[in-house]
Amino acid sequence: MVSESSHEKRYVALLLALFAGMALLLASVGIYGVVSYSVSQRTREIGIRMAFGAEARNILGIVLKEVLRLVTVGVAVGLLGAWALSRYLTSILYAVRATDLVTYTLAALLMAALALAASLVPAHRATKVDPLVALRYE
Repeated sequence: MVSESSHEKRYVALLLALFAGMALLLASVGIYGVVSYSVSQRTREIGIRMAFGAEARNILGIVLKEVLRLVTVGVAVGLLGAWALSRYLTSILYAVRATDLVTYTLAALLMAALALAASLVPAHRATKVDPLVALRYE
């Protein structure tokens, strides 16, 4: 009887978890695509920097700093949106407040880590740019 009475809430929670997983997957693919495109557009600039003596860690830092700036803005907007929609979630939560600071912090850290992980491959690829090829690129 207890199982049947909570069936609808469990179903909603399962759907929310599935959609959250899909959102994380789509976000990581989107971040990878945007950073990869940005790096490809900046091939000439990266090549010039490397020709003037920039090391791979400098190039990696430049790309990751740009990603981190965008991630900070995205996480801030996301946290504001989550806080605004938390009123709806109070009806399906049990033993957790909708404005739980630990949950918001973990979600923000998870998104930041996911974004940095998704941007590592394009950023690492940027460090492998051959300056001569990059200067002849256009």
